[in-house]
Amino acid sequence: MILPAEKELRAVLARFEHARIEHDVRPTGHTSRVLEDATYTLCVMTGARTVEQALDAAEALLERNADRTGVSRQGETLAA
Repeated sequence: MILPAEKELRAVLARFEHARIEHDVRPTGHTSRVLEDATYTLCVMTGARTVEQALDAAEALLERNADRTGVSRQGETLAA
């Protein structure tokens, strides 16, 4: 699997989080499609089959990157 760049992974995570909030607050056909697209992109980027697996994989990738760069992100968790 090709590992995504941290910047792109964070951008997709932000897009997913925003779409999820928008859909939870005001669900419409449009917000549903935006959330579905963001979920699909996150799953493809992480090689996962479910959003839960994708979020876990994204967290692991970001931790691995932090370990590699020496930046500690303890206490941060991804929204499920």
